[in-house]
Amino acid sequence: MPLSANNPNRTSWLYVNKYSDFPIQNIPFGVFLTREDIITIGTRIGDTAIDLGALHQLGYFKGIPLTDDIFLQDSLNDFIADGRQTWRAVRNRIAEIFDSNNATLRDNTKHKEIVCFRLDEIEMQMPVHVGDYTDFYASKEHATNVGSMFRDPENALMPNWVHMPVGYHGRSSSIITTHIPVHRPQGQTMPEGAKAPVFGPSNLVDFELEMAFITTDANDLGEPIPVDEAEEYIFGLVLLNDWSARDIQKWEYVPLGPFLGKNFASSISPWIVTLDALEPFRVDSPKQDPKPLPYLQTKGKKSFDIQLEVGIQPKDGKETTVCKSNFKYMYWNMAQQLAHHTVNGCSVNSGDMMGSGTISGPTEDSYGSMLELSWKGTKPIKLKDGTERKFINDYDSVIMRAHCENDDVRIGFGKVKTQLLPVFNPKKKKK
Repeated sequence: MPLSANNPNRTSWLYVNKYSDFPIQNIPFGVFLTREDIITIGTRIGDTAIDLGALHQLGYFKGIPLTDDIFLQDSLNDFIADGRQTWRAVRNRIAEIFDSNNATLRDNTKHKEIVCFRLDEIEMQMPVHVGDYTDFYASKEHATNVGSMFRDPENALMPNWVHMPVGYHGRSSSIITTHIPVHRPQGQTMPEGAKAPVFGPSNLVDFELEMAFITTDANDLGEPIPVDEAEEYIFGLVLLNDWSARDIQKWEYVPLGPFLGKNFASSISPWIVTLDALEPFRVDSPKQDPKPLPYLQTKGKKSFDIQLEVGIQPKDGKETTVCKSNFKYMYWNMAQQLAHHTVNGCSVNSGDMMGSGTISGPTEDSYGSMLELSWKGTKPIKLKDGTERKFINDYDSVIMRAHCENDDVRIGFGKVKTQLLPVFNPKKKKK
């Protein structure tokens, strides 16, 4: 099925600012609460949110085999499970409906009032019910930086790192979407020079700049997904801030890896940008040396040129950009990650989320965490208000953005913004 939705010459009868992340060529998918307090699946063009449930009920998806309630749900899981052919058909139809030359909905005032919403009339929700969450460690620059800090710089990478995408299973219950605040976590740490651990708030709360891909139902238990078929099971991507408590993480991670230092919160952007929308931005992956084993060998362009940035905004202060990176730096691409994840027979379901791991580039301003940007606290980052940060302070907001751009079109993800609050303090119950 052709990707007619990607036509760079198409314009919409909805207003779209030329710097918008959401032109008619994007057509992401999300879930939102409407002004009537109805949860629906929708999309976005410019600054207009579109109720796909209402659009379907009004008959605009005739000819596409969809169940009556496919968009009248509180998650995209069932729609994602319908597969790539359905996703493409729906995206193509949405592009046709909102094309500037199509008067069917454009000139139907009654229908437009039912279908179209201003952004201040909706409240974005989690786009999927995440059944399982895996976080990879797939940026060579990030892994090298961390290895250099905590081990021997001459042997920064563990021997297995260049042979397979390293990852761990995270906690799906603490995945949240934008604007939901996070409390500073507590746990055990081992202060420098101490002989015994102490309990208390983490002093080293950090962000991790990541992308995450969302999968569809992919395989039966015991059935590996071949690397050259893996992208057929990837619905799209979101921005991911995988919050970390570095001092808790350092004390606990041997021998079983991340636990309390990583599972207190992971924040994602609310709109899922489909892999189809990102097609024009494919690029070659970094050269892999040594050559991966056959089950991980890919052909063609499997990486994407997605520009990333992170800002820190103090309470009542101005935002300071602290990092600019790019998804194309990832050493292990998404197809390799999914193929490796399932090579042992692990089954993957609709709505599962796979984090890329921190995305760091080759320069100091492209490092994707405060751990690296401040080099373990030895090089504080100065903000616009004159204050400095080694890690994230209470009431700081971390803001992540991502977009792709070429001569024809800009496709973006919007942003994920999260404020760090002090340690949770339960209110005392009245007697």
